[in-house]
Amino acid sequence: QVQLVESGGGLVQPGGSLRLSCAASRFTFSNYRATWYRQAPGKERELVASITSGGGSTNYADSVKGRFTISRDNAKNTLYLQMNSLKPEDTAVYYCNAYVYWGQGTQVTVSS
Repeated sequence: QVQLVESGGGLVQPGGSLRLSCAASRFTFSNYRATWYRQAPGKERELVASITSGGGSTNYADSVKGRFTISRDNAKNTLYLQMNSLKPEDTAVYYCNAYVYWGQGTQVTVSS
């Protein structure tokens, strides 16, 4: 069946970096805008970053601008999120989305 599978989460110290990946399968990933969301404990799910189908345009939440970079490789059916200068408030489960499909999430914890 259709899958979006995130990877790359983990525990990192404040100021550190992580790169999340989201591998898409069994649908035409390159046709759709793709988005990273996150949800922290006790909070609503929020948009982190989004990228158009061809990768030509991106947008970011104000809280991550200048620190996170979204990208995609349509030849590999993969979405990425490079996260630099991580802060404790970035701690959340990160989800990828394309069209109506969602991944299962990957935990990112920023803590010393």
